[in-house]
Amino acid sequence: MDVLGINAFHGDSSAVLLRDGRFEAGVEEERLNRVKHWAGFPAEAILSVLEAGAVGLAQIGHVAISRDPRAHLLQKALHAFRHRPGLEAVRSRLVNHRQIQDVAARLASLDGGGCFTGTVHHVEHHRAHLASAFFCSPFEKAACLSLDGFGDFLSSMSAAGEGNRLTPIDTVVFPHSAGIFYTAVTQFLGFPRYGDEYKVMGLAAYGAPSFLPRMREMVHLSDEGRFEVDLDYFRHAGEGVTMSWEEGEPTLGPIWSPRFLDTLGRPRRPDEEITDRHRDLAASLQAMYEEVFFHRLRWLHKRTGLGALCLAGGCAMNSVANGKIFARTDFSDVFIQSAAGDAGTALGAALYVWHQILGFPRGYVMEHSYHGPSFPESRILRALRDKLGMGAKEGETRIGDLFVRRHQNESQLVEETARALAGGEIVGWYQGRSEWGPRALGNRSILADPRRAEMKDVLNARIKRRESFRPFAPSILEERTGDYFEESYPDPFMLKVYPIRSSKRREIPAVTHVDGTGRLQTVAQRHNPRFWGLIKGFEGLTGVPVVLNTSFNDNEPIVNTPEEALECFLRTHMDRLVLENWAIARPPR
Repeated sequence: MDVLGINAFHGDSSAVLLRDGRFEAGVEEERLNRVKHWAGFPAEAILSVLEAGAVGLAQIGHVAISRDPRAHLLQKALHAFRHRPGLEAVRSRLVNHRQIQDVAARLASLDGGGCFTGTVHHVEHHRAHLASAFFCSPFEKAACLSLDGFGDFLSSMSAAGEGNRLTPIDTVVFPHSAGIFYTAVTQFLGFPRYGDEYKVMGLAAYGAPSFLPRMREMVHLSDEGRFEVDLDYFRHAGEGVTMSWEEGEPTLGPIWSPRFLDTLGRPRRPDEEITDRHRDLAASLQAMYEEVFFHRLRWLHKRTGLGALCLAGGCAMNSVANGKIFARTDFSDVFIQSAAGDAGTALGAALYVWHQILGFPRGYVMEHSYHGPSFPESRILRALRDKLGMGAKEGETRIGDLFVRRHQNESQLVEETARALAGGEIVGWYQGRSEWGPRALGNRSILADPRRAEMKDVLNARIKRRESFRPFAPSILEERTGDYFEESYPDPFMLKVYPIRSSKRREIPAVTHVDGTGRLQTVAQRHNPRFWGLIKGFEGLTGVPVVLNTSFNDNEPIVNTPEEALECFLRTHMDRLVLENWAIARPPR
């Protein structure tokens, strides 16, 4: 039996196909239409996962959408009565609710013949988040927490998971939100685009939390793991915040109110130089968020008595806080699936229907993220022909200043690429199915030598063109994690930041952040043998079982197709592209 999961008319729209309770295919719409954080109906993503499963909409019995406009109606009515939000904010929400309720009609239209006759299930947003975390975790029992901006009028929900059931414990209701607080300060710091919070998280390491006492005026901790925001500092509860979730990159109007100026001073313009004051504001924001986060987690552990934790929601992408869970709480195990943000609610909604509504037992654990599209050799040959004018040839071919070669032997390809990395080359690495979630985890990655301190600046100058304060990530052989990091607990999804051992920081300076940490990905041979083999080969040449790993893109969504990978290689200054079994190299510098 197949279940189609959808995150629609919300940031990071996506689609997932669940087959007999197992994750068959999943992709974010942005990977296909090339619009970051696309918020609309994920038509291309739906067609992509159906194609991957060789199934049509007519054969889909259940569709799960991760929004329920009917949820929490009483709380919504009471809020509207008390705060009387602005007409434009009300209009945007009504339009969004109408779109969500019309999903069945959109599916019928997408199918062309209108033959979709399955059942549409509206799964409340935070239940979808929790299901995405627990139902694909390795735990039979776990405490579960969802924490984000807002979804279906909630900003947080906790639950206890056991077997194929989730039992909610408590909720935090609009207008109180740790995610909204983080976004408001992010905007105030001159990062206004949807999803910019991760930039401020990276900036925080350069500052000191000198503004933390003032942040505590904005957010108050209360009993039973709860918190409240002081609404005088924010616009969303009263006049409302304009939002756009309609077929494009989502936008949010300013969330912070003039009261911010009295407490934090003048906001930063996006084109303004970053000063120590801005760095300290970022550090204070991160510190305040962590106070809320760990206050909630400690209560949840006390409430459930469980040692395992499952996390989801946009705030679960805060890898700096995630890396401190073992040190600051009594949880001994943590699971965060690779698309913990809103894209992951498509998976969660499908799993919720499969287990919680249809009652099927669990039998799937997410051990890797490689659930996206893949492409055959014929597609690569077409890309080489169209972009380079090259026909199918064996051996090495010279096309202009490029050397093109198809390798028959994988070990030879991996050995050659490892030598290139050890020699200082920047390599685009493209193989297999793309990653589910926002991280490049070895199938759509740009790789480099972490031993070279200058590599961060080289990557930014030649390819990434991003803010200098943002770190690059280390990918490490899973079995060597404890040799380089103070915490050896594996993380295949690059969602935790751990301190790098002081004895190793000079060895891998390009992936060591200013505070001595790294947002690692642990690479297991059983899950990605080719990428593992490349890192192993690099270790054999250098003694270092780590490579620098960043997303394969250039200020765009991560590349999806062979054509996009080749185009990104050609317009940037990468030295080498490995495209499945093909290697395209520029002359040595």
